This record gives sequence, structure tokens and C-alpha cells, in this order.
Amino acid sequence: MCGKGIGKNIENKSEVVRETHFYGYSTPEGNGVKMEKFKFTSDVMEILNNCKGVTIPETRKELIELALNGTDEFTVSYEVDGKMRDEAIVTRCKNGVVINYTDPYMRRRDPDCLIVGDDKATDKPRYSEMFGKDFGELRKETFEWLKQQELLVVPVMVGGDEYGYPVVLIAPKNAGFFACGLSDLQYFTNIAEYDGVFEPVVNIYLVPPFRHTHFDGKQIVVHNRLDEVYELLSYNLYPGPSAKKGLYGFLLDVGEREGWITAHTSAVKIVTPYENEIVMMHEGASGGGKSEMSEHVHREPDGRIHVGTNIVTKEDFYLRLEEPCELHPIADDMAMCHPKMQNDSKKLVIKDVEAGWFVRVDHIKEYGTDPHLEKSCIQPDEPLVFMSMQAQPNSTVLIWEHTIDEDTNKPCPNPRVILPRRMIQNIIDAPAEVDIRSFGVRTPPCTMEVPTYGIMGLMHILPPALGWLWRLVAPRGHANPSIVDKGGMTSEGIGSYGYFLTGSVVKQANLLLEQVLNTLNTRYVLIPNQHIGCYDVGFKPQWIAREYIARRGSARFRRESLIEARCPLLGYGLSKLKVDGQLVRKAFLQPETQSEIGLEGYDKGAKILSDFFKSELKKFDTPELDPLGKKILDCCMNDGSLEDYIALIPIKL
Repeated sequence: MCGKGIGKNIENKSEVVRETHFYGYSTPEGNGVKMEKFKFTSDVMEILNNCKGVTIPETRKELIELALNGTDEFTVSYEVDGKMRDEAIVTRCKNGVVINYTDPYMRRRDPDCLIVGDDKATDKPRYSEMFGKDFGELRKETFEWLKQQELLVVPVMVGGDEYGYPVVLIAPKNAGFFACGLSDLQYFTNIAEYDGVFEPVVNIYLVPPFRHTHFDGKQIVVHNRLDEVYELLSYNLYPGPSAKKGLYGFLLDVGEREGWITAHTSAVKIVTPYENEIVMMHEGASGGGKSEMSEHVHREPDGRIHVGTNIVTKEDFYLRLEEPCELHPIADDMAMCHPKMQNDSKKLVIKDVEAGWFVRVDHIKEYGTDPHLEKSCIQPDEPLVFMSMQAQPNSTVLIWEHTIDEDTNKPCPNPRVILPRRMIQNIIDAPAEVDIRSFGVRTPPCTMEVPTYGIMGLMHILPPALGWLWRLVAPRGHANPSIVDKGGMTSEGIGSYGYFLTGSVVKQANLLLEQVLNTLNTRYVLIPNQHIGCYDVGFKPQWIAREYIARRGSARFRRESLIEARCPLLGYGLSKLKVDGQLVRKAFLQPETQSEIGLEGYDKGAKILSDFFKSELKKFDTPELDPLGKKILDCCMNDGSLEDYIALIPIKL
């Protein structure tokens, strides 16, 4: 996707001579800069030709210094209604730079930030409908504001070299930390060493003060799908909605047009002490345990694993795992399922989209919780980018010292560190075949007195039809730390990437179903986190399930080891689960056996779950839906049995 042809020069169209910093391969020329390495749209050329200066960093070291503005602590501010407004404080620490937003709202992603600026088909809100005027007016204002700034121009490749797409960020120079974060998340390109002409297919325009002047303080990102280029107009400084999920929206748009999917998933190859290997990908809404799937299981000081605590009786349950499996991470949040990678194995083949991982560390509350991650962050090979952590200039930032949110007086629930893939031990760069495709759900506590959808056992095996349904609904679940949560059970929909999608949910549903049918040797499981009935379990279920599946040495399950879940949407439960010779309590596998829940509490929770599915699936029931998909939807709407789902798409146990 790299552009070919002759790059254009920015011509001098003004008598005012402005200083232009252009590293490496060109020099200022009046008000213009020769840019033989780029082929930009006319809009970008117009902006760069008339702005107050251009800086194009060539190294990560330059990006770090730009983030700090050459100081040890730098406040990022913009003029809003005639007054300077502080947006973020950037602090130099021994192990990296720390970004702390002055507004607690900006420390988490707002799930409703995506607006569509064009008139192409979409299921998302349009700017013209929300504000009663054409987006072209705001787009023009955006470009005029950029012309008044000193600017950064940062080229990256989303998806890497072989399957990737060229992207350029146009940002105010004082937002260097945003550019640094983008460059770590995607594949930073040293334009001086780039072979050929860099022709972006995505332009990201960063205009932070418009959050206040035009959008009542909200984290708005406008997706404008032009024929010549995909525009992301980011009106906030949090990289989640634009530098990360905004580019995800672009990949989904490309895939929708070409017939493939970028999954919202992590993935890891698991190697047992006996050298069995298995690959799991773990999908789910934000907070569903994607990053945790590549983490080593958290242990007590004596080496035991604390599986869970009964919130009623306060009883604890532990396991011992003498020799855990070896982990080879593949992806953390976004994995490309490109058709060129697929083969004849009938298994899904995936590859990481990102160059760095946006790792949430809210669960790291003290030293020793995760020694591997702590060492990577405290003694990194090169400076890292941290967010929402306590920092003093030239100190060492500690990932368990989270920023205190002023509005709640509690630690920020979404502290982050960007870990470049090159710093991650045992990383796998090549495409990988997936044996198990798991889905994570944050579940609340469930008791007979307060029944909820927290009725899932430690692991459920799903037939393909149910695997597809769970991805259509993709419940966000309980107490989500990553986003501005509205409370209650909500849906991220369509493989849990629905909030980032600019196109059609029904088209995506058809693509997902086609993917399921083409990869029937990849099997589906469902794993809760946070609670199993009345047990507080955190992310232990997926770590235990990971060890159990790998030790079995196969993605196939014996029918006699399974039991039909009382709620058909949960497929099969496990009749027993043994890890390292230790049986896990039946209460963790079949929550209805917990005395605090019983059959009555379980059935009420099952109805909550079923009603939620029926409500969320209505949007897919259109003539455009694949006929088989329509049958699966009808099965759910009519309270079909597990056998009914299996009859639609057989399961290979």
C-alpha cells in the first residue's frame, strides 16, 4: 500500500518567512519545505505550506524529547476562549515519560466518541444529523487552526510493512507525547531511510482545544471517509479513541470493503512443561481480559494461586501450580485476519496489527504482583510511555502507584503503559494458526438475593453458532476500568469492535459468520472474569483455563467430560477440571451448585442474559443478514436448546 510516484514540493505561497525544522534530508526554503519522500493530499500540502513550522522526527529519541519540550516537566496547554487551558502534564522519569491529564475524564476512553463526517453508508451517528450542519465547515476550521501552529508530521505504518497501510499524523508540536504514543503503538517510519515515496492513506489531524470550543469537553473523533484518503479528525489528546481505536476503524472499513476482519483480540502460544503447544486468541470487550491472557498467573508470596474468595462466607480457595506453561505472546488487542494469511488448515490465521501494546495495569497494586511486567517497566531497555501514574521529575515511575482521580479520590482505574513489541520476551511476529478462540466477559457477583448474569462457570465450550452469537452481542460487562462506564450491562457488539466500526453491523455479522464457517477446526470457549457466582476471582479463570487446555495437548474435548449448561447460551460446562493433579471445586464449574445461588438464582440470571441477547440481536434481523445467520438468530429468539444450535453448525468435540 506504499505510494509510488513523484512526491510534490510545498511551494511558498506567502511573503511571511516562517522557521521550518525538517530533519535529515531537506532544508528550509523560504516558507516551503521540499518533501520528495511524501505524496500528500492537497489539503495537507496547504496546511504545511502555511503553518508556523514543521518538524518531522526521525528517531524515537527525538520523539521523547519533543514530548518533554526539552525539559524535565512540561505542561501541554491551549488557548480556549482567550485563556490558556492545561490539558496534560508530561514528566521525565528515569524509565520513561509519564502523561497525566488534568481532567480525570480524559484518563479513560469515552465509548461514544465516534462520529461520521461523510455521507457514505454507516450505522453510527453523523455529524450533520447531530449538529444540523455540514461537517465541511468544521473541517475547514480544523485546517485553519492547524495553519496557526508549529506542527509535527509523523509517518507510521498501521499493520506493519507486509500487510500494513501508511498513515501520517499532523499535530501541534507541543503534543509531542501524543505523537510518541502513536509511534510506539504503530510502526514508526524514519522517513529519511524510507525506500520509495510515502503516500498516506490515512491522515490524522489532532486539534485538542476543539474538545472545549465545539464538543462540550467530550472526546470526539470524526471519521471522514473520502475517496482519496481516510481522515481521522481527533479533537482530544487521549490516544485511545484516535491513534489506536480510530485506526482500528480504518482497518475495519478496509476489511468491510475487501471481505476480511481485524479481530479485537489478544493471542498467545502456550508451551507446556512437556512441550505441548497450543495457540489461544482471547476476544472480548474492553476490560475482558485480552492483555491478561499473555500475563503469567499471579501468585501469593508462598507460590499458591488464589483462585477466589466467597463474598458471602469470605472463604478462600487456592491451587498450586508447580511449573506453569511458557508463554509466547502473539497479539494484545488487534489482530489482522487477512485472507492472504489463511491456509488449508481450516483454522483461523492471525497476525498482530500493532507495534506496541497499550497495557492496562490497574491490577498491579503492589510490588511483586507481576514480576515479569514490573521488571519490563522499571528497568526497560529504552524509555517507555506511561499514563495516569504518579511521577516526580527524574524519579522512577512505579506501575502500582496510580494517579488519584480528583473527582472520586480513588486511584485512576485505567493506568497504562505502552510496551513496544521489541521489548516483549518470546514475542511471535509471524502469522499464527489459532486452536482455541476464547471470549472473555466481565461478570458481576450473583446470589439468590441479587441475581445477575454472573452465572458462568470457569470455562464453557461453545458450538460455532453460539461462538458467533456471543461475538454479535459482545457484552461489555461489569465494572469496566478502561472506558467511561454508564453502568449496567451494555454491548460493544460485532466481535467487541462495534464501537470502532464506521460501516454496517450486518455486513460485519456476515463476515464473522463466513469466517466461522471457513475455520471450523478452530474451537470456541467462553471464560468469565471478576466473578463466578458469589466468588470474586479476578482474571484467574482465564489463566487456569489456559493452563488446563494447554496441558490437555489438544483443542478437542471428550463428550463425557462435558455437561450441558443449564442456560443454553452457555453451551457446555465442564463436569470436572484437573490442573497439575488438583481438582477445581465444582462450585467454580457449575455456579448453580453454589448454595448462595441455587437453581432459582441461576435461572433468574439466565433470563437476564437471555433477555439481553434478544434485545441486542434485534438490530441484526434484516433482509441483508445471511440466511444461516437468520436461523441462528431465530433459534435464540425462540429459546432454542443446545442441540438446536449444534444442528445449525455442528461442533467438533
